[in-house]
Amino acid sequence: MNKEASIKDNIYIPVKLKFQIAFLLSVIWVIFSVYLSQSWIKDLAEVTNVFTSLFIIGGIAYVPGFINCFLLISVLLDKQPVFKEEDPYEEVTILIAAYNEEDRIYETLSYIKKQDYKGKIRTLVINNNSSDNTRGEAERAGRELGLDVICIDEKTPGKFNALNTGLKEVKTPLFITLDADTLLHSKAVRYIVSRVISAPQDIGAVAGSVLVRNSRDNLLARLQKWDYFLSIMSIKRIQGLFQGTLVAQGAFSIYKAELVRELGGWSDSIGEDIVLTWNMLFKNNKVYYEPMAIAFTDVPTKFTHFVKQRSRWARGMIEGLRVVKPWQIPNMYYKFLTSVNLLIPYMDLSYTIFFIPGCILALFGRCYIVGPLTLLVLPFTLITFLILFYRQKHFFDILNLRVRKNKAAFVIFLLGYQLIMSPISLWGYMQEIFNMKRVWK
Repeated sequence: MNKEASIKDNIYIPVKLKFQIAFLLSVIWVIFSVYLSQSWIKDLAEVTNVFTSLFIIGGIAYVPGFINCFLLISVLLDKQPVFKEEDPYEEVTILIAAYNEEDRIYETLSYIKKQDYKGKIRTLVINNNSSDNTRGEAERAGRELGLDVICIDEKTPGKFNALNTGLKEVKTPLFITLDADTLLHSKAVRYIVSRVISAPQDIGAVAGSVLVRNSRDNLLARLQKWDYFLSIMSIKRIQGLFQGTLVAQGAFSIYKAELVRELGGWSDSIGEDIVLTWNMLFKNNKVYYEPMAIAFTDVPTKFTHFVKQRSRWARGMIEGLRVVKPWQIPNMYYKFLTSVNLLIPYMDLSYTIFFIPGCILALFGRCYIVGPLTLLVLPFTLITFLILFYRQKHFFDILNLRVRKNKAAFVIFLLGYQLIMSPISLWGYMQEIFNMKRVWK
């Protein structure tokens, strides 16, 4: 048994072949879906027309099916490359942009102190026009914890301003960005540095794995726990597999300082980390993802805050598409991954305009859009999420972390989370299209 496992572990599938397998099987799945849905197309065409029927079903079934199949096959084929150096000692700088974080900054810095990293960690806290005692608490943490903490004031509001100010003070080849309310696992810095120095020379950044810390607070937080753990983490794994993680999120990622300077730092945009990452991909720099470099953040517990955050993320994606056109990106994998984002607004529009009303109509026996055939998607979705769960849980087991099950929240997440997310995302797209006022919090 051990010999068989060893042989299996040594099987190497090139990235190109993994991509071809995942893409081909996803296309086959779509063809099969079209075959199964012939009666659905016909019934819906009777009350609309064939073109409208295909447009509706494409947005709620064919395109999501293709993306989900590609995700699942890629996850099954994914195998993280081993670190060339598991205990690096390169000096690294951590940038923390802080606005009114008096109550949290000390704890955030205390988790930096707990890192098992052998190299020197220099921390720069950029006090971004705070009206509280953020700077005083950061300086107190430096004294009491024995940390190398330097505080910088940046009076001009805006996270991008704070980060660009901090970048000027970075003296190390590598630096990490960390949100002021995000807590690092004790091995997080070691793993994320290990990944970046184990990567090819054309690496630009590595995104860490950001998960939910406050999932016990209420149902909304528990739903987001599953979103981060299953959806976001899995999508980043697949993007990392093809060396083109689309967002090296500012909450926790590591960058090459020289490259970020060459790209002009962070832009004045609501998705400054998205734009920076896509500029790296445009310059043909790889962006990886390290699932073992884990950090925990607090997610919104009030629905209004949740709406503002997720609509802001959706708006940031449109900003990225405006700045960097997928068809202009030279690398085939990056081109494909960014092109998928062109389809996401179509899916969100379809879920919002067609699927939700279709569910309401189905309650009254009008099964033109949502009917018995639609229910066949549920077993496939459940199996997909269960596979993703156990693949992701593997990393938790290695780090001696426990996944809070929250089964009721998982069922709600499975059945209804997208019905909440799609209208919110659609609102974000509209905000960007009509150049509406930016709202961060």
